[in-house]
Amino acid sequence: MNILLTNDDGIYAEGLWALYERFARRHSVTVVAPDRERSAVGHGITLHQPLRATRVNVNSGCLGYAVNGTPADCIKIGLMEILDTRPDMVISGINPGANVGVNINYSGTVAAAKEAALYRVPAIAVSLQGRKIVSYDGAAHFTAMLAENVFKKGLPFGTILNVNIPDMPMDEVKGVRISRQGTSLYTEYFDKRVDPRNRTYYWHGHDSKLSFDSPDIDGAALDENFISITPIKCDMTDYSMLDDLKRWNIDKETLDKTQGGSDKGAK
Repeated sequence: MNILLTNDDGIYAEGLWALYERFARRHSVTVVAPDRERSAVGHGITLHQPLRATRVNVNSGCLGYAVNGTPADCIKIGLMEILDTRPDMVISGINPGANVGVNINYSGTVAAAKEAALYRVPAIAVSLQGRKIVSYDGAAHFTAMLAENVFKKGLPFGTILNVNIPDMPMDEVKGVRISRQGTSLYTEYFDKRVDPRNRTYYWHGHDSKLSFDSPDIDGAALDENFISITPIKCDMTDYSMLDDLKRWNIDKETLDKTQGGSDKGAK
């Protein structure tokens, strides 16, 4: 396969090159990643400054392209400018720290995979639970095996696989659980502080633990030492709401009021 690798932790991140080392054994691999950490940038793209892709040498001989943009930018410029041929798959990661539940909405790791899916390239986002990762090797090996499966069976247009792996030796992992995205919110807070010039600033934080009401939620699977695999769609339409919304008669009632100038004379 021809593989495009990216991440949101920057081109020098250990998890990215663990994937490279694993995939390069059997596949042609190109690395296009942000030139610095871009965690939690979501699906943002760069519009108001030029993008630059610079060849860099990493790990004594491994070459990649460092882009001064977001993970989604890396996919765009990789597909449209850097690669001569369309890749068979995009792998984004390995991210240190889980990307489950509502955090999927903020994740640059997941956004890069979604951007690839919009270009009809099968994609996997991979994260490893925890921050002080001992080894990425097992997660990289599992990802390579999963990629073979995806290559054979394919994914629907606009759908990616979001994979979260417990930070433990693979022989201690209980199994794989196909799971759904959790929607519970963390308990969040802002730590209000004052700098030496007497100006107020804030650090955002949240509690790290959630309780789950079902074992098929992504975070629950991970907490129980299962690998969580969740299919994520780019199409964010709430199809269950479409018919209800049509019955609101927005087109008739709201538009009629707007065109009738019901707010004329308002001050």
